[in-house]
Amino acid sequence: MSREPEAALSAPPLLIACALGIEQLALRSGGRSGASGPYTVVRTGMGPDRARRAVSRALAAEPWRDAVVIASGFCAGLAPGMHPGDLVVAEETRGDAAGPDGTTVCTGSELLVKALTRAVPGRTVHTGPLAGSDHVVRGHERSELLATGALAVDMESAATLRTALVTGPRPVAAVRVVVDAPEHELVRIGTVRGGISAFRVLRAVLPAFFEWHRSLLLPRR
Repeated sequence: MSREPEAALSAPPLLIACALGIEQLALRSGGRSGASGPYTVVRTGMGPDRARRAVSRALAAEPWRDAVVIASGFCAGLAPGMHPGDLVVAEETRGDAAGPDGTTVCTGSELLVKALTRAVPGRTVHTGPLAGSDHVVRGHERSELLATGALAVDMESAATLRTALVTGPRPVAAVRVVVDAPEHELVRIGTVRGGISAFRVLRAVLPAFFEWHRSLLLPRR
């Protein structure tokens, strides 16, 4: 009688949190090929407060209590030269609307970059700090955040990862797709070419998430 490897038996599930229905649709349509265990895509709603509540609720229920958490979806690029459809892998997330509750260091960002390069060939992958905000950031606010060293901003990642770690120790990561940038601001997601491009990229990232998730189970040398 064959037995599964011990690592497979103890693999934590994967919880992917996003804010919008269109983000959830993109992530769910990526298929489950390559998944190393149970996973779910949770729609939190927009803003840090909703992200906190939704992530707390999800991680309080079985089988997700010990889940690895990825915050994903769209973001606003801050650096000149960024384009819709570029990917942002956070090395850390900074703050949220609750105030200066510190920096959350992400797990295995280098592994995610490599996995995304394979999953979405030809797309630029940026790495660096991901800022949090409680509102859509435009104009001079983008320049102010860029001056702090942040590459991109969104409303949920910082709150999602902070809440996940408060709930219990676990690997966390944030991967976002640029939907607008300083030279490519959009008003409504999905109504312009930039929004469509970002949707297509987000739909393709799931295999990279699964590869990163599997890598967490490998013994470290």
